[in-house]
Amino acid sequence: MTLDQLPTLRETLEAHGLWAKKAFGQHFLLDLNITRKIARLAEVGDDDHVIEVGPGPGGLTRALVETGARVTAIEKDERFRPLLEELAAASAGRLTLIFGDALTADEANIAGGEPAHLVSNLPYNVGTPLLIKWLTGPWTPASLTLMFQKEVADRITAEAGDDAYGRLAVIAQATAHARPVLDVPARAFTPPPKVESAVVRVEPRADRPAPDRLDALQKITAAAFGQRRKMLRSSLKALGGEALVASAGLDPAARAEVIPVEGFLALADAWLAAR
Repeated sequence: MTLDQLPTLRETLEAHGLWAKKAFGQHFLLDLNITRKIARLAEVGDDDHVIEVGPGPGGLTRALVETGARVTAIEKDERFRPLLEELAAASAGRLTLIFGDALTADEANIAGGEPAHLVSNLPYNVGTPLLIKWLTGPWTPASLTLMFQKEVADRITAEAGDDAYGRLAVIAQATAHARPVLDVPARAFTPPPKVESAVVRVEPRADRPAPDRLDALQKITAAAFGQRRKMLRSSLKALGGEALVASAGLDPAARAEVIPVEGFLALADAWLAAR
């Protein structure tokens, strides 16, 4: 059987009596027009290596395999094993399946020393920790094209002064260039979630902070946004307070929400220097 001979996703789900699990943050994207558009936005094709997290019944997986890419799909829910194995059998060797938790997956080992792109409709309940893992961990993907809740997508791409601006925006933008590329309405999913979704295209920066600088940035942002309504001299008191903020060239009376990414990097540098 080839890809174009497979039953529709809806027919496959009904045949196996499967439904989305709320505990896993699952909402199935069955519209192949949308999944193919996401695959195009990911800019992957012949022989590119793609890692997909949370394929579920395989809607996006089908679209990625159709591009000619080699796909490694990581799925935590064993219920989807029969569906995904059927898809793998029809994929002419271009789909590899791993059943396990993506939060503990070793992407460097999966990539095998070659560049790999991350393309996923991420489960809502682990989207943010997975993004932080990929942006700050020892392995750096070639690119990331990821679907999140619209609220999370806004937090990733927000600028200083925006309501959505916070720690996630600072870490994402210090390590990568991120931009929204597609809004996806709730009605596109089965079952429809109570929120809208959006796809974000993330390209790691060539000048990504070194590990010690990145660790410092995470400490600084955790403290600053943990008490975001306080002035920096108060929220960063345990890390150096007013003297630290002044040494970074910032106003100690300012609040975290108005400090741009460059300001937080300056704070990280000042904290490292003070150590």
